Amino acid sequence: MYVVCEALQGRREIFVKDNHNRLSWAEVVRFVAEEMYPEARKITLVEDNLTAHKPSALYEIMAAEKARRILRRIEFVHTPKHGSWLNVAEIEIGLLKRLGIAERVGSRQELEKQVGAYQKKRNAKQVKIDWHFTTTDARVKLKRLYPSIES
Repeated sequence: MYVVCEALQGRREIFVKDNHNRLSWAEVVRFVAEEMYPEARKITLVEDNLTAHKPSALYEIMAAEKARRILRRIEFVHTPKHGSWLNVAEIEIGLLKRLGIAERVGSRQELEKQVGAYQKKRNAKQVKIDWHFTTTDARVKLKRLYPSIES
């Protein structure tokens, strides 16, 4: 599953995919650039550090010039390696699991139906993600990841 979240606008697009390979990822990036934001000059895409997130995969699913045009517009920002809790899409997936999907789903078709209903409901309400994480919070939570500087 891939989740594209525009947290401040209350919009999300959820894709049920068979796998998380580079080609599935590239198709989602293509959708963001061409379907969601075709007129945007710059798109900031915050994502986790999966090995499948390879910009070169766009060249495998479309013509080189088209892939180049998309990649020139996108700024990729990666969440910390052990910071999935910082990822707004991961937060949305957690909500989807708690609020939108029955415990057992019998088929992909049923999963897509449940995901679609959840997405439609949340988007209609324009449910925003009110995510607060201050610099102070980061210094406390991420302290072990940064070297200490002795003065």
